[in-house]
Amino acid sequence: MLSEIKPALIIAWREIRDQFRDWRIIFPIVILTIFFPGLMNFTARQAVEFVQRYGANLVATRFIPFLLMIVGFFPITVSLVIALESFAGETERRSIEPLLSSPLTDEQLYWGKLLASLVPPVMGSYLGIFVYLIGVYRSIGWQVEPLFLLQIVCLTTVQALVMVSGAVVVSTQTTSVRAANLLSSFIVIPMALLIQGESIVMFWGSLNTLWWIILGQIIAAGLLIRAGIAHFNREELLGRELDILNLRKSWLIFRNAFVGEARNVPEWLFKEVARSMRKLLIPIVLSTGLIGVGLWVGFDLADRLQIPAELLNLDKIQDMNAGLVTGLRGMGFISIPTAFQIWLHNLRVVALATLAGIISFGVLGLLVIMLPLAMLGFFAQTATTIGLNQWSFLAAFTLPHGLLEFPAMILTAAMIFRLGATMVTPAKEKSLSAAWLIALADWAKVFLTIIAPLFLLAAFIEVFITPQTIAFFLK
Repeated sequence: MLSEIKPALIIAWREIRDQFRDWRIIFPIVILTIFFPGLMNFTARQAVEFVQRYGANLVATRFIPFLLMIVGFFPITVSLVIALESFAGETERRSIEPLLSSPLTDEQLYWGKLLASLVPPVMGSYLGIFVYLIGVYRSIGWQVEPLFLLQIVCLTTVQALVMVSGAVVVSTQTTSVRAANLLSSFIVIPMALLIQGESIVMFWGSLNTLWWIILGQIIAAGLLIRAGIAHFNREELLGRELDILNLRKSWLIFRNAFVGEARNVPEWLFKEVARSMRKLLIPIVLSTGLIGVGLWVGFDLADRLQIPAELLNLDKIQDMNAGLVTGLRGMGFISIPTAFQIWLHNLRVVALATLAGIISFGVLGLLVIMLPLAMLGFFAQTATTIGLNQWSFLAAFTLPHGLLEFPAMILTAAMIFRLGATMVTPAKEKSLSAAWLIALADWAKVFLTIIAPLFLLAAFIEVFITPQTIAFFLK
């Protein structure tokens, strides 16, 4: 193992040595890293003095740790250009040919570049945190708790790993630093939104949640590193001179994968669609498990956040049930237009989940699918407060249309799994874009022939049959 790691470390050491020799790289990092914590110290002091006038000391105690997190995050964004330049910059300067011609494997070369791009931002973050802690202690006497300092260090490290690994992936798939810098927006903006979420957690005081955020970012970094290694191709990197958006070629790849070898519609349905479904066997099993996890999360939340039984009056529910179907019909719910509205809503959710899955290796898309199940589990478990059985509740409220809707949701989650896995799976003799277009064609086949029709039938059952089932159950 040491013989495999040593070449990557040699590449990393060479890159780091060259970076620290160039004052144009080190000087901005050091100056900004030292200046920014000083600015945050001034901000913290002013904030503490302001809130103390009004007795809002709690705001100050939550605001100072938030600034500590920002101080650790700032050098990463400044140093991100090193990772973006790792492959794209050397390709522009024509200095990458000797490196790619070396006997190093693709994995060793990729890991070497990744480690070299990771060291400067991490060192800058640690330096900024150290300067901030000294300054804030001398100015207002604030001391950080050791456990929280460990969380901030871990959080800063994994954020640097996520951003740098994403930037290296971008650098391997572009031929110019300009294009890499523009694409870096898709790294910086999501991380900035994540920082906002972390700030909410800190102001709320739920610091244990930060450990889950750290775990999630470790998984994301692993997926990004896996994606970079899976689709790193030195021959393509050497032979590619300009990134060209060839829409015609992309359409031909998608069309050929969508039509396949079928000569007519029946052959396409029974041969090509069936072939796409066979690729989903493992994702379907995993998606079914996620459906169960979503329900369990809802059950668990209902037990933790119990609604008092006096707020759930069974007699009032039964009185409302007496005119449930008539009332729904009077509101125009039980109608064909409503069924189509529900169908279109479900299709929008599928589109949103798929889009979220594309930009997150499937993770966000699966969360979108799991959210309704968690809500359903919450309501079902809450129904036990007034003596109802949660499984009977689920059967009454979801079983009529759920017999079709749940399989459609499982297939949707499976396709999102497939699209996400394509990003991190090596494609033999195919580029990343070609492999992804083939997976998208499989998604389109399953969506048009199975998922959309299942949701349409489920919508009509939900409108015309499910209210009758609910009324019968609530008696």
